[in-house]
Amino acid sequence: MTITKHNWTKDEIIAIYNKPLMDLLYEAATIHRQKHDPNVVQVSTLLSIKTGGCPEDCGYCPQAARYNTGVEGNDLMSVSQVKAQALRAKSSGSSRVCMGAAWRNVKDGEEFDQVLEMVRTINKLDMEVCCTLGMITENQAQRLAEAGLYAYNHNLDTSEEYYKDVISTRAFEDRLETIENVRKTNVTVCSGGIIGMGESIEDRAGMLVALSTLNPQPESVPINALVAVEGTPMEEEKPVEIWEMIRMVATTRIVMPDTQVRLSAGRTNMSREGQAMCFFAGANSIFAGDKLLTTPNPDVQEDMKMFELLGLIPQKPFVKVSQPQTVEAADSQFGPLGEKPKWSRPGHTIERNLEASIKSKI
Repeated sequence: MTITKHNWTKDEIIAIYNKPLMDLLYEAATIHRQKHDPNVVQVSTLLSIKTGGCPEDCGYCPQAARYNTGVEGNDLMSVSQVKAQALRAKSSGSSRVCMGAAWRNVKDGEEFDQVLEMVRTINKLDMEVCCTLGMITENQAQRLAEAGLYAYNHNLDTSEEYYKDVISTRAFEDRLETIENVRKTNVTVCSGGIIGMGESIEDRAGMLVALSTLNPQPESVPINALVAVEGTPMEEEKPVEIWEMIRMVATTRIVMPDTQVRLSAGRTNMSREGQAMCFFAGANSIFAGDKLLTTPNPDVQEDMKMFELLGLIPQKPFVKVSQPQTVEAADSQFGPLGEKPKWSRPGHTIERNLEASIKSKI
């Protein structure tokens, strides 16, 4: 049985990534079968509860306010709207709802209170609840845990070295600190990254080093292929080849054997055969629904047809970790502290981000 290792080096991971493909697939598939049922795939629905207007300058993101990408912003959704979407997702086979808000970081107040009520509402539907809301403090993480949050997503995006070429408005250390704050609760961690942003294989390995050396390792690791959106600084990046995705999934499975590896953004450009290879290589989670926040995603009925064709079964909720209890707002032990954490703003210049920002104003 494979033992989880927490001291992977970049050179070791690069060596795995560059193995002959058939050897890489065999090793990854063997580990996958030791740790997981290869015919069960967890299905999540990603819901943008607050779209657009983000103050960050992430070079890949169409929700950044400084770029002209045609994304229509909307205010925070109501609890009833979110419940309706969650019920729809549940009826389509999803066991988890992931709620995303285009915020730099969580701020105590009415909107966060509303998100907490969304978490309570979905958990009572016997669905796993995940949030991705930006940076959070330990107290905010505790409040989410009390509400019944199952997972918190906070992607590292890429390696620490390449991070400064992607984002200038926050630091890599802020990513790690947020994950550390989540780890102080019973909420599971979802953290991964994006390939196809112009990074090297060394950077892909560096990201996996950062994730795999966390102890415990993230319960879920999304592997995204960049969706190059017009108006963003990365609009000219070439699409990731399917072989790169297969190698990245397989390497992630070997390095983090217990983790659920999520095949995330970019699936619209993958054939069924390509996705099947990713599942064989160790992917056992997907996002379903016609959109991933603002980018296209395969239709859920098409996904269910693919599942039927491949003999895959959607994973039931709370298989890996038991369902959290929901504490009502009136009984909460953790209230708002009015915190004003000083998350970093490195402020260096990324030329392509600056050019895209200037172009959007012309």
